[in-house]
Amino acid sequence: MAKQARSQAVMAAVLDAVSERLMTSDESLLRIPEICEATGVNYGSVYHHFGSREGVIDAAYHLMFSRLVAEDFERVTNVMSKATSYEEYVFGMIPLIASVSSGVERRARRALRARIVAAATTRVELHALIARSQAENTKTLTQLVTFGQERGWLRQDVDARFVAVLLQILLFGRVLDDVSLTPMSDDLWERNASVLFVSMLTDPSA
Repeated sequence: MAKQARSQAVMAAVLDAVSERLMTSDESLLRIPEICEATGVNYGSVYHHFGSREGVIDAAYHLMFSRLVAEDFERVTNVMSKATSYEEYVFGMIPLIASVSSGVERRARRALRARIVAAATTRVELHALIARSQAENTKTLTQLVTFGQERGWLRQDVDARFVAVLLQILLFGRVLDDVSLTPMSDDLWERNASVLFVSMLTDPSA
């Protein structure tokens, strides 16, 4: 068990180093010997654990994708699951929905996620990893939407899973507008995202 734990820690260090490089450069420039030198991990150990250079990159992409999603979901979960009243829910969610896709840092995150998803379309192993993660993401968010519906805060005539996917589109799908010659301003996006979310609300006291 101790040996396994050490092995996991060592491989985690490799994935962190690979992820750091993939965030700032193209994967074609990645060199495993450089990763080994930077982490102190034996070249043979890396290939024994991941199977190939592509296996290392796929695992790093999966780690990056999971981390990006987890950070976004943590913000949503904190509001959706901790609200004890309709007012808490609304006052927490509206500014979150409005701002979660805004800013330079968020634009970079969207671009990175799009790059990973694009890579997964032509790589079977990476696609399998991302597909499992995405299924879990949608399942978790669907449960959170159901939480709001059961309390009468969200419309029940719209499928919870559809709402979960729609929220993820708000988090991720703006990448299409990012590449436009005339992208939408953050202010315009935030105001209209808020309107869209309000249309899903149902005031239990009304």
